[in-house]
Amino acid sequence: MSANPAIGGRPKFWVAGDWNALFGFGTNILVNVLVLTGLLRFVLKMPEQLVFGRILPALGLMLCLSTGYYAFLAWNLARRTGRTDVCALPSGISVPHMFVVTFVVMLPIKLATNDPMQAWEAGLTWVFIQSFVLMAGGFIGPYIRKITPRAALLGSLAGISITFISMSPAAQVFSTPVIGLVCFAVILANWFGGARYFGGVPGGLVAIAVGTLIAWGSTAIGLDYGDLTLAKLGASVSNFGFSVPLPAWHHTFDGFKYLGVILVTAIPFGIYDLIEALDNVESAAAAGDSFPTTRVLTADGVISLIGCLMGNPFINAVYIGHPGWKAMGGRIGYSAMTGIIVLVLTWFGIIAVISALIPVVAILPILLYIGMLIGSQAFQESPHRHAPAIVLALLPQLAAWGKTQIDNALGAASTTAAAVGSAKLAQVGVLYDGLATLGGGATLAGIILGAITVYIIDRAFEKAAAFAMAGTILTFFGFIHGAEGIGINRSPTVAISYFGVAAILFYLARYAEFHPAALDLHEVAAEAD
Repeated sequence: MSANPAIGGRPKFWVAGDWNALFGFGTNILVNVLVLTGLLRFVLKMPEQLVFGRILPALGLMLCLSTGYYAFLAWNLARRTGRTDVCALPSGISVPHMFVVTFVVMLPIKLATNDPMQAWEAGLTWVFIQSFVLMAGGFIGPYIRKITPRAALLGSLAGISITFISMSPAAQVFSTPVIGLVCFAVILANWFGGARYFGGVPGGLVAIAVGTLIAWGSTAIGLDYGDLTLAKLGASVSNFGFSVPLPAWHHTFDGFKYLGVILVTAIPFGIYDLIEALDNVESAAAAGDSFPTTRVLTADGVISLIGCLMGNPFINAVYIGHPGWKAMGGRIGYSAMTGIIVLVLTWFGIIAVISALIPVVAILPILLYIGMLIGSQAFQESPHRHAPAIVLALLPQLAAWGKTQIDNALGAASTTAAAVGSAKLAQVGVLYDGLATLGGGATLAGIILGAITVYIIDRAFEKAAAFAMAGTILTFFGFIHGAEGIGINRSPTVAISYFGVAAILFYLARYAEFHPAALDLHEVAAEAD
């Protein structure tokens, strides 16, 4: 750990490593902005004036506020501790929610009404409700984090990193290997291997430049990499202009007429955001930077609320990946500068030009790198004996990802799992019902299963029983292991099963005898000290 001579000195806003983190994190944000722009334009068929004139400027404002605030938290931590290695929490659009609000909330309303404005208003209301869930959760989050083992929190997070963060970029990298693998090698050599390029030019920038050159060079000789054409690039310039976000609170409240549809997903996904933010704060603490949990969670809610009241239907979230940006040298400035750059790109309509110029596959290897780093952190930052708990905590995310792949494949064939039948799927080894049950509320389910296992390993059977009872309650009300959303008695069989686990563990806590070789008690005592 590096430290300033005097505690309370003025930390540096920018260091050399911030360049690497800026291009890495900045391109991560850019990919997400490009994806959501495509969802708005080509899935929801929203008019370009609404997308580039209202939604993206409000999104840019939200991201600038978010990255600026977390840069301030890092600056304040560095000033108080005198450390020079503090790295700001990354933040941006919540990627899972980006698809949920598009396909589960806005698209059905767009198809039912044929009115993109009403779909937009429903999205704003969805974020409005989630914002208050996050703000309320900010006050209970520290207690959840205090009683939950690190292996459970990081294990569930690793499940997200392996599935929803890494698998799609990895598949796209290998679908277009001439660009993807080359760019991936450039990034790995720089960020893992320490290789320097051209006098210290950031590896992320080199990878994007190399990928773009390969893509346009291939296009010039008649190959198709990323559907890049000069005609589309020229047409993208028409979106240049200056647009500032305008108040949209009347649109937000107009969306309350769809409250019944919205509540089904807004509350459980608000809780998902709360748990994921706790995971990411714990991940940052494991990397050496402890931020105040309440201030982080409530800030997510407040910033998302401001964004939706200005016209942005996508929620803000603390991102997975803090250890990755810190490992490549990021400190404070990378976060704030990312927000400023995104503000410029969205307020001046430059996003359309970038999407027509840079192939997405040149950017995706950066997400794959982050997924690798976070997946490995769960094992590196937890006691070795907790490794089985981490593996168990991964499984709900793997199940959720697998179910998503099955649903998408069947949807492409214009059918569903219900139409095909679970029995027929089971005959070919596709255990759809089991995946749906295991993957329901995957983030929270992973934490519960991981915590139970950690406390069993540590012989803290009463604590394990308490988490099993929490699993009973969460399952009964549909927060985990349920496919129908929150409610009452959603998965009674699973709830009863958790109750049985709790009863057994409580009995063992009172009456069981244990083999002394089953656990290295000296290791436990040393870690407690």
